[in-house]
Amino acid sequence: MAGNIKILLVDDNPMVLGMLRSQLAELAPVTAVQNPADALLKAIDEPPDLIIADYQMPGMNGRDLVQKIKSRPATAHIPVILVASKTDISEKLRTMQDSVEDFLEKPFFVREAVARIKRVVDKIALEKMAREVAGETVLRGSLAQMNVIDLLQSLELGRKTCALALTNSGELCSLFFNEGQISHATYGPLKGDEAVFKVLTWTVGNFEIDFAGQSSEQSTTRSTQGLLMEGLRLLDEANRDQTQQAEV
Repeated sequence: MAGNIKILLVDDNPMVLGMLRSQLAELAPVTAVQNPADALLKAIDEPPDLIIADYQMPGMNGRDLVQKIKSRPATAHIPVILVASKTDISEKLRTMQDSVEDFLEKPFFVREAVARIKRVVDKIALEKMAREVAGETVLRGSLAQMNVIDLLQSLELGRKTCALALTNSGELCSLFFNEGQISHATYGPLKGDEAVFKVLTWTVGNFEIDFAGQSSEQSTTRSTQGLLMEGLRLLDEANRDQTQQAEV
């Protein structure tokens, strides 16, 4: 799904730039530049869907770059992830929380950084799909484009209120979101948390998001992230049990 997303990556450190570029290229097309002034020109000339910028750069730092991007009507809408140290985030960039999509704290492990960035990329891709069918309240897609976990995280990150229907080989799971939190779920006779746990591993099938869909019923007992964490824990536990039984 993220194939329609373009990323602009900005970092004056060529080693960091190269590592992130190679990993992010698996998610979406990436343009990488070392000079923030060049990044600004590229953003104006061909606006990307996401900008990832380091904070500590000579000349124009990441904060300056974000401010210039947000001050221009043509680029003000572009989401930005700012990469900075924990100290800089807490002491110098706290006032920018409303201007950026996320902060990426460094030092970081590349795999963890890419996983965090992927959540934002998936959210942007989903929103872009919704804009492309403007005027319609229902968005349809394939789980081959975005699996269930990525889909749930995208709706949570986007704080969506909607109804999500997942179908796979004749099976149906219905989930209702309230500002990104799953409030109600059904899957056959199952309701609430158990219904969510059953579909987390689905990678084939289809999804349908009804942005006008709502439910007043509350059947889940955890937040969206809580449901994902507990569901993956239960899955890992079941896999360990199967492995131990096979070894006996």
